[in-house]
Formats: sequence, C-alpha cells, structure tokens
Amino acid sequence: MSERREIDDELALREASLADARREFAAGELSDAAIATIEARERAAIAVLVERAAAIAEPEAPGHDRPVVRVRRRRWLVVAALAFACALAVILWSAIVPRQAGTSITGSVSLGHRAQITQLLTEAEADVANQNDVAALAAYAQVLGLDPRNVVALTQTGWLDFSAGSSAKDARLVAYATSMLRHAITLAPSDPGARLYYAIAASDTPGNAALAKAQFRVFLTLHPSAAQQAVAAPYLARYGLTG
Repeated sequence: MSERREIDDELALREASLADARREFAAGELSDAAIATIEARERAAIAVLVERAAAIAEPEAPGHDRPVVRVRRRRWLVVAALAFACALAVILWSAIVPRQAGTSITGSVSLGHRAQITQLLTEAEADVANQNDVAALAAYAQVLGLDPRNVVALTQTGWLDFSAGSSAKDARLVAYATSMLRHAITLAPSDPGARLYYAIAASDTPGNAALAKAQFRVFLTLHPSAAQQAVAAPYLARYGLTG
C-alpha cells in the first residue's frame, strides 16, 4: 500500500472517530473532559497527517497539466492543516494551562521525523509532570501521526485515556484506552513499562483479576526498573507476587 493511501485511510479513521465522539457527546454519553481529550488527540493527529500528505509529490500523468493540480491540492492541504491547528489551539486554550514560554506542541517543520518525535515525547513528558494531560495527549497524538507504532506514545496515551475514562466512568474511553495498551504490548512484548500499565489497567477493571495477575507475572520477568517496581508494588502485594 502506498504511503498516500495509508495516510488517506488513517485520515478517514480519525475523522470517523471525531464524528462518533461528537454524536456520543450530544447524546450525553461522553463527559466534557472526555470529548476535549478525544478532540485534541484526533485533531492533532489529523493535522500531522494533512501535513504529511502535503509533502508527498504526486506523479505527473502524461497529457495532463499535473503541476497546476498538484499546487492547488497542496494549497488546500496547507489551509486544512492551518484550520486543524487553529481548532486544536482553541481546545487546548480552554482545557489546559498554557505551555511554558519557549516550548511548542508542533516542533520545528525543519526537523526530520525522528527529531520531531524526540522533541514531542520530551514535551509530552514535561506536560505530564505539570499535570497538563490534554497537552500531553495532543503531543502523543502527533507522535502517532508520524509513527503509529511508537510504543511510548501508545502506552502513555493508553494510560492517560484509561485514567480519564475511569475517573469519568466513561466505558467507551476505558475500552479504547485498554486497546491501545494491548496494542503497545503486542508491538513490544518485552517492554516492562507497557506491560506494567496494561497490567494495572486490567487490575482496575472489574472481572479482569486473572488477566492482571498473569500480566504482572510477565512484568516481573522483564527486568523492570526500581521505579517501575515501586509503582507495581501494591498490585504485586494484592496478587501475592514478589519482585
């Protein structure tokens, strides 16, 4: 599948997710916090995808004036990207404390994907430390727009969404978050951090005690750090497991 086709498919999924969330919010099935989280995440991801699409040069077809079409399409995509960025700014302004001066949620357009991802992950980590979860989710969404298989972004997004969904008693958000954590451990089965968050999510979900215990057993075999073991300690004690 071509990169452009992949981008188009991902855009369709993101837009469908937004539409579903808006319908559920209108029906009273989503809280204000949940819709703000979903809007920020999806719009940030869409903006990144639109920028990626704009950067792809479309091949010229024989006998057609492709340069003009390509320029027009690029202009449309740039306008769309700006519109998404503006909408995201409104959401973040109303939902979070502004970032510290000198930081940026989008990073420099001159950076390569790897450098952008590193910068966004650093910004998101700072946002989490400052309890700006919506800003962190927006940054992680941009990382996933650049690299849908980024385990750190999947894990952190899953955990933040799970925490928000649990607090708001939002079953849809909890299920979505759990699926992201499950995807993270599928991509990186030896990552103790991803395994830990998935195990905690299972432990905090009624009816999943057996799954949680099994996941914590695997977690203990992955040589977790002292900090990770400290987080896991009360859960390990609950299930009679030792580090």
